[in-house]
Amino acid sequence: MLKIINSLSHHGLCLVLAQLSLGNRPDKLELTEEEWKERLTPAQFRITRKGGTERSFYNKYYWHKKEGVYHCIGCDTPLFSSETKYNSNSGWPAFWAPIVCPDDNQPNVKLIPVERPDRIFHEAKCITCDAHLGHVFDDGPPPTGLRYCINSVALNFTEAPENELEDLEQ
Repeated sequence: MLKIINSLSHHGLCLVLAQLSLGNRPDKLELTEEEWKERLTPAQFRITRKGGTERSFYNKYYWHKKEGVYHCIGCDTPLFSSETKYNSNSGWPAFWAPIVCPDDNQPNVKLIPVERPDRIFHEAKCITCDAHLGHVFDDGPPPTGLRYCINSVALNFTEAPENELEDLEQ
């Protein structure tokens, strides 16, 4: 079950972290460029390894409404719960918080500051394999005020089993 566990300042943004009981922190995954090319499709490689962006509105998870967990395409680390997904009208799946590893209470998504002449925002990367996931902006809904704007091609989805959905409703 989702619960708010912590708030902290991270590069000037207030993060309220969401924790799910999803196991231990996975070991870092480091592969060569050739190994990544073998593991990923060309689109997955372009986005997750080269920092690309998929086309808005025409992607797999923007309109997705099922309950479950979104995992990293590169290493299967659980990144986001459907409980934190919302419609941002941006054209990409949006979440207000990442999943936090219960081992160390750290998010499974790390933020890298990006400075542009017109604004400052953050790149979102997988904590385990450094896959580029998308970007984070400070125009999201409560409780965090953050919008994790994520490329669908960087994600795999695992639907929650029926018994877990019933537990969430209680």
